[in-house]
Amino acid sequence: MSLSVEFLLLVVSILLLLAILAGKVSGRVGVPALAAFLALGMLAGSDGPGGIYFDNPWLTQLVGTVALAYILFAGGLETRWRIVRPVFVPALALSTVGVALTTLLVGGFAIVVLKFSPLEGFLLGAIVSSTDAAAVFSILRSRDTRLRGNLEPLLETESGSNDPMAIFLTLGLVRLLTDPSLNALSLIPFFLVQFGIGGLAGFLLGKLGIWLINALELREDGLYPVVTTALVILIYGLTASLGGNGFLAVYLAGIVMGNGVFVHRRSLTRYHDGLAWLMQIAMFLVLGLQVFPSRLPQIAIGGVLIAVFLMLVARPLSVFLTLQPFRFNLREKLMISWVGLRGAAPIVLATFPLLAGLEQSSTLFHIVFFVVLLSVLLQGSSLPLAARLLRVCDPEPPPQPGNLPELFLDKYQGELVEMRVMPGSPACNRRILEIGLPDSALLVLIQRDQDLFLPRGDILLLAGDRVLVASDRDGIAVVRTLFGQ
Repeated sequence: MSLSVEFLLLVVSILLLLAILAGKVSGRVGVPALAAFLALGMLAGSDGPGGIYFDNPWLTQLVGTVALAYILFAGGLETRWRIVRPVFVPALALSTVGVALTTLLVGGFAIVVLKFSPLEGFLLGAIVSSTDAAAVFSILRSRDTRLRGNLEPLLETESGSNDPMAIFLTLGLVRLLTDPSLNALSLIPFFLVQFGIGGLAGFLLGKLGIWLINALELREDGLYPVVTTALVILIYGLTASLGGNGFLAVYLAGIVMGNGVFVHRRSLTRYHDGLAWLMQIAMFLVLGLQVFPSRLPQIAIGGVLIAVFLMLVARPLSVFLTLQPFRFNLREKLMISWVGLRGAAPIVLATFPLLAGLEQSSTLFHIVFFVVLLSVLLQGSSLPLAARLLRVCDPEPPPQPGNLPELFLDKYQGELVEMRVMPGSPACNRRILEIGLPDSALLVLIQRDQDLFLPRGDILLLAGDRVLVASDRDGIAVVRTLFGQ
């Protein structure tokens, strides 16, 4: 039976709203929101009361690829290099050597205990080897928990940068499984091309993105999010088409842009944060739809064994071995080990064996489901408790986000308007205190050539100055006359 477009849109909107409500309720009872998204997808799926039949690995991978690109870009935008610099080397080690060690350990366990073939076992290890920063910090923020010292920037950088390595290993192992003529040595040039082109493209296209946003000078502010939305897909698609790692490129481009200067940077960062949340919800809903609970009992034991081994053995061992050369104490290493939360990336990676038609692809996908579910439930719900027991909490409470600008603009019907002081205007060549600003108007910022400074009453306004004005609509009209506009 074919469904109308209207009905499909209705179902999607209801699922998204229910996911947000479920996330809010789950947070109050101590269950991570991502688990609620996953459960909602399963309830809506073919084996649940929702009855939506969904078995489309290609569409799952498409949604997952787009979602992961936006999630990584948003993470890059919020990464501040001055904060990350002190922990960059250990974070890079965790995101490369740590991922490889996790792959080997989980793969070996799958080979010995679950009787997987060597390549299939290591493929499973690669799929579940990356962690999810967005999931970790959403849980910590929801429970008012803040990690002290360099733990937060280390975990954020590791989680944001380890997806490309996991993706490379997954793609490489799928190639070896589908083409018997290849050997492990063939992955070396593949690695160099993937990371060489991905890294260079990410840096250059990030710089290009900054230049483009500043050069466009769009009259409609609402078009800037459209520009960055298109940029993410452009960066990923162009890099992947050239043979590079598109996920590495979008993450690096996000870092470059987030540490650069461009118009509307703050509002665009908030926009992409919201977009990343939408993508997280979409990914977990799709995973819930793609999973068939009726097929779970036959691989439940194997899935639980892999999840427990990953959480209690593979992740801690890879962390302790990788961080051995660096100055982290035992409690910090234990916390880093327990924060290895699995999220959106394994869901995306689990679709590659499905599309390649591998014999064990369905088993791999449903094992990944167990890994993600147990990781979110067990590790996610216990993160604040683990931080307190290990005494790695920051005693200072996390800063609460403010929204005073929005409150001002909404309550007083105000506006923030940029104006130019015109030659011969009443304000030109006069001090601010002399121009007769209305009581409702406030000059927020002045730009003169390339210099920015805060307004004071004794500052002389010159022709060509750009001034940011906050006021209600009547006040804006008066200021326009003073500036000759």
